[in-house]
Amino acid sequence: MKLATLKDGSRDGQLLVVSRDLKTAAIADGIAATMQRALDDWAFIAPQLTQLSERLNAGKASGAFDFDTQKCMAPLPRAYQWADGSSYVNHVELVRKARNADMPDSFWHDPLMYQGGSDDFIGPNDDIELQSEEWGLDFESEIAVITDDVPMGCKVQHAAQHIRLLMLVNDVSLRNLIPAELAKGFGFFQSKPATSFSPVAVTPDELGDTWKDGKLHLPLRSSLNAVLVGQPNAGVDMVFSFSQLITHLCKTRHARSGTIIGSGTVSNKDASKGFSCIAEKRALEMIADGVASTPFMQFGDTIRIEMLDKNGKSIFGAIDQSIVEYHQK
Repeated sequence: MKLATLKDGSRDGQLLVVSRDLKTAAIADGIAATMQRALDDWAFIAPQLTQLSERLNAGKASGAFDFDTQKCMAPLPRAYQWADGSSYVNHVELVRKARNADMPDSFWHDPLMYQGGSDDFIGPNDDIELQSEEWGLDFESEIAVITDDVPMGCKVQHAAQHIRLLMLVNDVSLRNLIPAELAKGFGFFQSKPATSFSPVAVTPDELGDTWKDGKLHLPLRSSLNAVLVGQPNAGVDMVFSFSQLITHLCKTRHARSGTIIGSGTVSNKDASKGFSCIAEKRALEMIADGVASTPFMQFGDTIRIEMLDKNGKSIFGAIDQSIVEYHQK
């Protein structure tokens, strides 16, 4: 099934069930008020949501209405935990090579992961607000999973059974703030502002045989100012599967329902597939020419992130956003 969250003026919105073709939706009235409520009691609530989904797809759901992504919050508008990995080591290698930095061998065996802010996610069509273009705004196109309760010490072979939903991510980054912040030795903070997510989150069964071995084997499309700049396959060159990322996260802690885990910027070794962030494009320019010529995003720019199924149909709906100057109210 496919789920979304409708803006209703509250912090957590209203849970929606969305049709497979993304054309209609129904409020999960009487089943679960919010996405977090559904995740907290998934075994009981999911079958009821599935029944509503079946009625909706058959055109028989009472109260169904046209689905409008403009009215969506992030599927999970705020989460108890947002942890982003870096599964596509090719991306890390390119960025480090561009600045003549060696990459530790451990990066190929031990996942990188940071904990991002999760109290204020951005809706799929909401503007990305920026106070200064000098901060170096970049998009990062990724995949993410939402889990149920995962016990500490969860083994890789059991991790996938805890994945409840998948969605797309724009892990917004402020590239010019990153170097000074990492130099402090304490990780990302100001350089990682609020994250954006696709309008729809889907259960793994919706993905058919493209979801296997903890990876989603489809191209992830990124368009900057309406120009396609990348479509790397998310299942190719993913060094750490979502199962491995979950195991890494839970090495020393439990993860509670509603935990979101990101894949990191999707990247293929085949450069003809394009890029999923400007930093990677700039890294390739540095390696080839000794100078980066592609600018970071500016006010008025737009970014669209989308994944199509084998029939060319949108799976999650699109993240489609504009960059605007923020003025404190």
